[in-house]
Amino acid sequence: MLEFIDSHAHYDDERFDEDREQLILSLAEKGVKNVVNIGCTLERSEKSIELAEKYPFMYAAVGIHPSDVGDTPADYLEKLEKWAENPKVVAIGEIGLDYHYEDYDRDLQIKFFEEQLDLAEKLGLPVVIHSRNATEDTMNILRRRGKVNGVMHCFSGSAETAKQVLELGMNISFTGVLTFKNAKKALEALAVVPMERLMLETDCPYMAPEPHRGKRCDSSMIVNVINKIAEVKCISQKEIADITAENTRRLFFKMADKV
Repeated sequence: MLEFIDSHAHYDDERFDEDREQLILSLAEKGVKNVVNIGCTLERSEKSIELAEKYPFMYAAVGIHPSDVGDTPADYLEKLEKWAENPKVVAIGEIGLDYHYEDYDRDLQIKFFEEQLDLAEKLGLPVVIHSRNATEDTMNILRRRGKVNGVMHCFSGSAETAKQVLELGMNISFTGVLTFKNAKKALEALAVVPMERLMLETDCPYMAPEPHRGKRCDSSMIVNVINKIAEVKCISQKEIADITAENTRRLFFKMADKV
């Protein structure tokens, strides 16, 4: 059985309310070795920590998603910094920019993004970056910092953008989107990412891969993503699972007990 790590999940989401514990407890027997549950708001970051403390194989990231910056209190950085003292918190995220919806506040998103990048640097933690319809601003902000310790999650950019992300020293993570029929751009980006910089994620409950597209996603579905990567990279599924797991450990799990 393949063993792998889901580097980006949202088990605090309400779509898991009815069977959360049953599902999470079943993941190990499906090959899921570790899960990083990612915060999007203060409330959801706190819930991520609660999940990480309850389940030994689960870890947490804390941060404010760009779509949620308008509802966040002024003292949010103090809360994130305090929570980051918890040994189960392994990253600041997800943070970034999202210009998908018409009512976005560009200046406020940039302010929060840069503040959280500063916090991560201060704490020596990696960042989990979200970027949707905002490639130019995202890359300009990151380039000004030189090297960035983190991962560009749910990557949807071009192969050229992927090369720029790699030049910054970051990892790149893909979801079930790789398996979609219209995934040409994602597959082209995957082709330029070396195996030592590649990570796997579900972004569950979203982004379920084929043949589950449109259904609720969970960490076990990473197998479908591994199979697609094996086709593109022409290496075995086990090598993909092992290498991406090691990449995730190297980024997030620095202490000996976090493996």
